[in-house]
Amino acid sequence: MELQRVNVKIFVDGQLTVSLERLIEVFHRWIREKAVGDLLLDVADYRHVPNGPSVLLVGDEADFCMDQTGGRWGLLYNCKVGIDGTNDQRLSQAFTAAAKACKLLEEEFASEGPLRFSRNEFEIVINDRSVATNTDETFEACQDDLEAFVTRALGHREYTFDREVDPRRRFGVTVKSAKPFELSPLA
Repeated sequence: MELQRVNVKIFVDGQLTVSLERLIEVFHRWIREKAVGDLLLDVADYRHVPNGPSVLLVGDEADFCMDQTGGRWGLLYNCKVGIDGTNDQRLSQAFTAAAKACKLLEEEFASEGPLRFSRNEFEIVINDRSVATNTDETFEACQDDLEAFVTRALGHREYTFDREVDPRRRFGVTVKSAKPFELSPLA
């Protein structure tokens, strides 16, 4: 199974303590400075939407979002295009992009919040129902690829997958690591 349109959400550690208004300013600066390397186009303010995307940094091929879907704050990286390569390469690309954005935000808000992202939990979602329906069969078909990627990303096998089994939801897993992991680019 070829996993495309990979999303990675790295959860905020604890409560979100930073101003979303200030986050909007930061995202606008990222556009000007090309801070994350992707072509960034605009910032959308969805703070009025409960339990959803709050502040969205719209890109050409991917979006970054401070997201509260499911009642949990996190930085969501949403790859909107198909990417060549293996599943491991696509998962690595999405995790690396999310981790880089999290590190930049932690540095940005170090004296204001501080803002800290979890080193024990993140979510992987495949944002393409035509490729990955949320079924046990899909999980079985890509479980080996997910396990290989997560083991390499974390550097150990002490983790669990939690999976939303509602077929109306997108396919994905929440990774819960017994040991803290680094928010750093993957080679």
